[in-house]
Amino acid sequence: MGDSMERLGSEEAASLMKEELCMEIDPPFKENLATAEDWRKALNKVVPAVVVLRTNACRAFDTESAGASYATGFIVDKRRGIILTNRHVVKPGPVVAEAMFVNREEIPVHPIYRDPVHDFGFFQYDPGAIQFLSYEEIPLAPEAACVGLEIRVVGNDSGEKVSILAGTLARLDRDAPHYKKDGYNDFNTFYMQAASGTKGGSSGSPVIDWQGRAVALNAGSKSSSASAFFFPLERVVRALKFLQKGRDSFSEKWEAVSIPRGTLQVTFSHKGFDETRRLGLQSETEQLVRSASPPGETGMLVVDSVVPGGPAHNFLEPGDVLVRMNGEVITQFLRMETLFDDSVNEKVELQIERGGKSVVVNLVVQDLHSITPDYFLEVSGAVIHPLSYQQARNFRFHCGIVYVAEPGYMLFRAGVPRHAIIKKFAGEDISRLEDFITILSKLSRGARVPLEYITYGDRHRRKSVLVTIDRHEWYAPPQLYKRDDSSGLWIAKSALHSDAPISSSVSNRVQEIENHTLSPSTGEICPMEQIHQSVGLESTDGITSMETSYEQVAEERHSQDESDAGTKKRRVEEERSADGNVIVDYSLHEPREERLEDSGNVDNAVSRGYRGSTAVAANASVAERVIEPTLVMFEVHVPSACMIDGVHSQHFFGTGVIIYHSETMGLVAVDKNTVAVSVSDVMLSFAAFPMEIPGEVVFLHPVHNFALVAYDPSALGAVGISMVRAAELHPEPALRRGDPVYLVGLSRSLQATSRKSFVTNPCAALNIGSADCPRYRATNMEVTELDTDFGSTFSGVLTDELGRVQAVWGSFSTQLKYGCNSSEDHQFVRGLSIYTISQVLDKIISGGDGPRLLINGVKRPMPLVRILEVELYPTLLSKARSFGLSDAWIQALVKKDPIRRQVLRVKGCLAGSRAESLLEQGDMVLAINKVPVTCFHDIEDACQALDQCDNSDGRLSMTIFRQGHELELLVGTDVRDGNGTARVINWCGCIVQDPHPAVRALGFLPEEGHGVYVARWCHGSPVHRYGLYALQWIVEVNGKRTPDLDAFVDATKELEHGEFVRVRTVHLNGKPRVLTLKQDLHYWPTWELRFDPETAIWRRKTIKSLDCCTTCVITVDK
Repeated sequence: MGDSMERLGSEEAASLMKEELCMEIDPPFKENLATAEDWRKALNKVVPAVVVLRTNACRAFDTESAGASYATGFIVDKRRGIILTNRHVVKPGPVVAEAMFVNREEIPVHPIYRDPVHDFGFFQYDPGAIQFLSYEEIPLAPEAACVGLEIRVVGNDSGEKVSILAGTLARLDRDAPHYKKDGYNDFNTFYMQAASGTKGGSSGSPVIDWQGRAVALNAGSKSSSASAFFFPLERVVRALKFLQKGRDSFSEKWEAVSIPRGTLQVTFSHKGFDETRRLGLQSETEQLVRSASPPGETGMLVVDSVVPGGPAHNFLEPGDVLVRMNGEVITQFLRMETLFDDSVNEKVELQIERGGKSVVVNLVVQDLHSITPDYFLEVSGAVIHPLSYQQARNFRFHCGIVYVAEPGYMLFRAGVPRHAIIKKFAGEDISRLEDFITILSKLSRGARVPLEYITYGDRHRRKSVLVTIDRHEWYAPPQLYKRDDSSGLWIAKSALHSDAPISSSVSNRVQEIENHTLSPSTGEICPMEQIHQSVGLESTDGITSMETSYEQVAEERHSQDESDAGTKKRRVEEERSADGNVIVDYSLHEPREERLEDSGNVDNAVSRGYRGSTAVAANASVAERVIEPTLVMFEVHVPSACMIDGVHSQHFFGTGVIIYHSETMGLVAVDKNTVAVSVSDVMLSFAAFPMEIPGEVVFLHPVHNFALVAYDPSALGAVGISMVRAAELHPEPALRRGDPVYLVGLSRSLQATSRKSFVTNPCAALNIGSADCPRYRATNMEVTELDTDFGSTFSGVLTDELGRVQAVWGSFSTQLKYGCNSSEDHQFVRGLSIYTISQVLDKIISGGDGPRLLINGVKRPMPLVRILEVELYPTLLSKARSFGLSDAWIQALVKKDPIRRQVLRVKGCLAGSRAESLLEQGDMVLAINKVPVTCFHDIEDACQALDQCDNSDGRLSMTIFRQGHELELLVGTDVRDGNGTARVINWCGCIVQDPHPAVRALGFLPEEGHGVYVARWCHGSPVHRYGLYALQWIVEVNGKRTPDLDAFVDATKELEHGEFVRVRTVHLNGKPRVLTLKQDLHYWPTWELRFDPETAIWRRKTIKSLDCCTTCVITVDK
């Protein structure tokens, strides 16, 4: 790319060394007689015609990633409104762009042509829109380029609006620069070289002479030196003439013009005569070529590579030296390409020399546009299209095979990387994109089918993965985008028929579930059916990120799977256990009846046969054998479109324990570093039975580090139901220092692993700092520490010798900070008391006091949690005495808890809580209702006691020590459910939500309104282009206050496509800002995802799109 650094591999480095050692014979030097006044006049004429281009690549496509960038262009036809720039600026895929002139007038531009091979393309604008600037087009003069010519590069260098760099053309025959092995590279052309030192943003700048003529087009540079690379203009002039013939003046709708381009799918390189002789060129042929070529010719064209399946495949080979085409001696790229372009779909005769022998071949020239994809499929965030000539050349694959430009969510879950080639899907061979779409149309939501793919790095081995068709409609239905060269837009239409299973409507089925689901008291339970969902035509998010830089194109990850490798949370080593396979002795201990109901009619013979097939571990402990059938391995994926609440990764692993198992419902407890948000796809693998089934998040504790995930036991079958069981919970007595416990968990191979350990600290208080991007962190919690464990990635449970669960050995997330600007995600494991989990479970089974939630077809009241929204930390009484705490209170606190010998202090109140205006940082909490308080558990008990009082107003009577004085305060508490964030809105590519607790824990909410918090943003979106990044609140839209999401929706619904919007924001640091952005409803419609606890459905509704003719509802089974 023009503003990218040229990347040279070993071969390129070797060739560069040769270049530095050789002396090229260039055309004669032309004396430069220009004066400073001549340059001043030329620049005065040129600068007004140079524009800054701001582009959004709305989707990943071909060689380009989604992202925002800035570059340069210049006017080459004022009457028709044509701007010349680079191909990598125009982009091969969907792009939205604006041009800013030197007087800061801004106008929209749209692409009208991008060359399939060479690095140039054209935008068009409306000349009548420029009202306050006088300018002229810049003439193109490719014939004026010569070695020694003094030049100026005028453009947007390093983000500056106008930058003028001087240089002298040193070479006209440099090899085309090589940028990336899997990205765009130019070929079959010479480049010019000069030491002008251009940097990022100068792509597309005119290279002018002293007469104000463009002699070349700036394209790239090398970071290790001041060298800049310029593309010659002969091919540009030809293309421009075709465009000018198609239209005499500007028209709102540009008529697509066909520019003939031919190819043999062969890459040639220019080699010196010495090299061609070593390749076998006969001396007679060399004499012929020298005599027929212009004076100063230094070499000939040699075949470098041939694309498989192309016209020249099996006819030309690397090392072939081109002598003639159609009887004409050819030694230059320009003449060769001219013959190809003039012979599309016709035969050409090539005379080559191969190892000293003359060979004549006749080949049909292929239409280059026919192997340049102009459509793509978007499904679950993935972008899939036919493999382009560019990438086929890079990867040595056939053009047109099915190529993954962006894996999105569905393919990312399966481990399919970017640049993969799909070879088989659902058992059927895939050779064209249409084959993939046909198979996709036959699959229903939730279906799991095999997929085979290869990569260019491992081309000889196919990899087989299991793809899960999205059960939830986190994304719009599959859409097919087709490029419209008249408008410059990519037009979307449904890729599947309306009767396809994946597109079927859910409205009737949702109603059926609502009519037939019964409460637990009825005795009849209707299993919840698989729900098929549909939404209207909507754009799909690109990859979200927390980056806040505004550089050229934000380099997207090589593949989502590779990028998450460093942040995947649980990579449990399979070698940790010294035990072999183990068998569970079901006669050792039976769980309590209220936790495990009768499973009904089970095929006992099959069950006994399955149990008998498992080998017994010789040294397995009793606790391990008892607890193994209760353990579950989690694999959790979070859609990029729904990365809310500061969740820091899309992929998590962990171990959970079954705490309830019956014929109608199963519940698994797991830490929140494995299941962070309810908007996720959870897959459960059972240690006791080889089965993987989906789970649904039903409860996220607002304070403690655990979540509850439900599963449908019927999915296990009769045998599975009998093999899987719930653990017996043993909340009391609490663990004490020195108690022996058994740490039991699962390896990645689902083998139970255990060891005996001893409790070293049963009440260690956590102190986890805030992350750069606020996310859940455990506060007001005491955890259990052991003398030995299995490391920071191993999770499971702590049991007594009989296998009764006393604590969950869960994972915690934190962030280690190094200096001011660097940090690293870190995790550790500690024991979570089973006491609170047991309390929540009892409320779910007996019926909570909260909203009803549909679980496996049964509406169950869920518990509410009353909490004091204050972050506390313990202080030793010896320290408290120094702050002036009286001896009487110290004695009372020691008497209450002689082990801890501490007092709780206020670290901060959650913004917006009922306690915010009453408690202050540093306050010591001495007592509640005159009863001394020494630990977090005391405060939780006091909050729960309020729920038992009929006349309670939700306030605690607290005794506080503040700055040497005792105070009696009535402090309000807050009631929270276990749903987490229940509403998300995507506007212009930013994901907004209510501020989650981790944000509120920072102690700040804007006074203007705090209900619209930007959680994430998407690459290539308007907010990326204009810098509306995460970690801030939107408080005003066009002067209208947006205190909450409803007000925000009302304000944005009035905005039209292409309208500029004034947005006022407040950052987490309190800094206000006003910015403007341009709404794009074509690629980025406004949509909402809302959770309904009554039906356990996430309803997705299009708030506003370009046509906005229908309102779409997404329903998600839970």
